[in-house]
Amino acid sequence: MILPIGDQPNPTGFTPVVNYLLIAFNVAVFVLVTVPLSSQLADPADPMLEDYLRVVVQNLPPGLDIGQAVRQISAYELFVFSYGYRPIEPSIGTLFSAMFLHGGFMHLFGNMLFLWIYGDNVEHRLGHVRYLVWYFVTGAAATLFHAVFASDSPIPLVGASGAISGVLGFYFLWFPHNRIRLWVVFFPFFMRVFLAPARWVLGFYIMISNILPFLTTVGESSGVAYGAHIGGFLTGAAVAWVTDLRGAAAIPDEYGAKPHPVREQKSVRERIGSAIAGGDYDAAAKSYFEVSAERTKGLLGANESIALGNWLAKNGHSRAALIIYQRHLRDFPRGPGTAEAHVYAGLIQLHAFKEPTAAYQHLVAALDYDPPADLETMIRKALAEISANQKFRVPRFRH
Repeated sequence: MILPIGDQPNPTGFTPVVNYLLIAFNVAVFVLVTVPLSSQLADPADPMLEDYLRVVVQNLPPGLDIGQAVRQISAYELFVFSYGYRPIEPSIGTLFSAMFLHGGFMHLFGNMLFLWIYGDNVEHRLGHVRYLVWYFVTGAAATLFHAVFASDSPIPLVGASGAISGVLGFYFLWFPHNRIRLWVVFFPFFMRVFLAPARWVLGFYIMISNILPFLTTVGESSGVAYGAHIGGFLTGAAVAWVTDLRGAAAIPDEYGAKPHPVREQKSVRERIGSAIAGGDYDAAAKSYFEVSAERTKGLLGANESIALGNWLAKNGHSRAALIIYQRHLRDFPRGPGTAEAHVYAGLIQLHAFKEPTAAYQHLVAALDYDPPADLETMIRKALAEISANQKFRVPRFRH
C-alpha cells in the first residue's frame, strides 16, 4: 500500500480556513446524514422508491434475488438517489449537493486526506474566496465532463473527488517541485516514508489511476467516475495556466499607464535601450509597461531584462520586478539569464510577498541551470530559510 500523508514546503503563518471548513462540512454530512440513514431501511411509502427500484432491477448482478435486494435498500440509498447527480436527470441543485455525499467511510477518508494535503497551498495562492469559487467550479466541471460520457446513466454520482481533482490540477501546475510524503507499507515486512516529486505523484494519479482506466471502461459501469477526476484535474490545470498568463500580463500600479496603441515596436525598443544604457531604469520601466504584455516579447535582451528587473527590485518595485522576471522566463525559458530570473523571482516571492512555496519552485528550478557559485549560495541560503520555517524538514538538493 502506498498512501500520501503530507507535502512540503507549505505556506507559513497561513491558516487555510476554507479548506478546513470544506473538510468539516463533508465530515459533518457523513456523520449526521450518511451514518444514520445508512442504518435505516427505506420507507416503503417513499415516492422515490419506485423510481429507484427501476434502476436497481436494471443493474442487479445476474442471479441475485430481486426481493432480497429490495429488502436491503437503505434510507441513505434513496437520499443519494434524490441528491446525487444523475446524468439522465441533470439539475443544478444535485450538481453541487452531490459533492458532499460519499459512498462510505473509505471514500470520505481518501477524499479528505487529499484535500487536507494539497488544498492549503492552493488556497494560499488563490486566496480564500477564489479558492472556494474554483473548488465549486472545478467540481461542477468534473461532474459535467463525466456526464458527457454517461448522459443516459440513471446511477447517481456522489463524492468530492471531482472538486478535489480540480485542486490537484492547480497543484500540478503551480507546485511541481514540492515533495509528497508517501507512506509505503508492505505489512508486516516493510514500512517507510519516502519523498517523491509532486509532478510524479500527481502524474501517476491522473495517468495511471484515471486516464488509462477511463479509456478501458468507456461505456461500461466501473463504479468509479474516472471521467469526473479527469475533468476536474484538467479544469484546475487550465485555470492555473490562465491565471499565470494574466499575472505575467499585469501592469504594476506605479506604472499603470494604459498600453499605447500606436507606437511602433522599434521606437519603443530604442527608447528602452537608450534609457537602460544611460542608467535611467525608471524611464525604461515606464516605456516598457506602456505596451501590452504580448508586444513585450523580444522587446528586451536577456541582460537588459535582468538588469531592469534587478533595479526595480532594489528600488521597492517588487511587483514590477516579478513581472519582468516572469516575462524573462517566457522569452528565454532555457536561454541566458534563466537561472538568475528564477532566483530573483524566488527571492521576491519569499521576502516581499511571503510566499515560500511559490519561491521554492523558482529556487529549485534554478539549480537545473548550473548557476554560478555566488548564485548557488543565494539559492541554498533561501532554501535553508524556507526549510527552517517548515513543520517538516524540506530536503536539500544536490546537483
